Amino acid sequence: MIVAVIDTGVREVPELAGRLLEGKDFTDGVAGEHDEAGTTAAAVIAGTGKGAGGRESAYGLAPGAKILPLKVSDGTETPDSGERSIAVNSDLVPAIRYAADSEAKIISISVTAILSGGGAVNEAVIYALSKGKLIFAAVGDSEFPKRPVKNPAAIPGVTGVAALRKDATALKSSAVGPEVTLSAPGEDVLSACAEHEGLCTTSGTAVATAVTAASAALIWAKHPDWTNYQVLRVLLNTAGAPKSGAVRNDYVGYGAVRPRIALKTPGDSGPADTYPLPDLVETPDAQPGVGSGAGATTPAAFAETDHRGTAFLVSLGVCAAGLICLAVAVPLLIADRRRTGLSRP
Repeated sequence: MIVAVIDTGVREVPELAGRLLEGKDFTDGVAGEHDEAGTTAAAVIAGTGKGAGGRESAYGLAPGAKILPLKVSDGTETPDSGERSIAVNSDLVPAIRYAADSEAKIISISVTAILSGGGAVNEAVIYALSKGKLIFAAVGDSEFPKRPVKNPAAIPGVTGVAALRKDATALKSSAVGPEVTLSAPGEDVLSACAEHEGLCTTSGTAVATAVTAASAALIWAKHPDWTNYQVLRVLLNTAGAPKSGAVRNDYVGYGAVRPRIALKTPGDSGPADTYPLPDLVETPDAQPGVGSGAGATTPAAFAETDHRGTAFLVSLGVCAAGLICLAVAVPLLIADRRRTGLSRP
């Protein structure tokens, strides 16, 4: 499986040796303050554990995957929020289209923008879906009480991913809204460092998005004949749902990704050509073969939104076919004590 990682750059750390494909830089030399932050996401997905530290090296959830690094700006080169969104969106359009035309089946987007970017970004998303791609994007992080979902996660057809704490509740800084589709571990996740060698801990929706993309890679590798819609449907139907009994809520969507469950008992993957969520059905410019028209299905039933925070039964264990899972703090992922001792803030 090939995963396109759209972020501020990926550094060639030892754990990613042999995993990185030749990517592309869309920044024109202006990358913002968090250059190479995509290293963390890439290692969470495909880290081989074969770094200089031996067992104290970063393992990814899908170490058999390969990464297509696509470098974009996070907009931090400008203090103005509107200009920041323009910078992000101007890079996202060609990056998404490049990924759509590549051999990557999964697109993982870590950067966020407050403004939507208009039709150009939406059209890029529709184009990628028409090419059979599965798109995940971080819903965004904020310390403010009101934290609506940012773009491109808010765009119909993009699977918005929220972050979970170690106790399986929503991370306080994770964005909230009806566009949240899935959630994944996002607190103190162990991975390769973006700025130096060794292990670092990372929190937020960007790393949660990487975990979700890796989960999709495992499922798709096991079922190569499935379409993007079928892989997403299985992720939705096997997610650890809210304890409140609601089908979904605005904090964690349909629930936490559970690749171990999805690999072992995926259930009915459903129709190959029907988008499993209702957001694209009402999109005016939705095209045939991209979830348009009547008959779009939902996981279980699309119930009303529950706005309360909830905890989840998260199970993210041994993956498949001898693959070694991502090391993350208990109870969400298995963490080696020696690695924990070496992790940096």
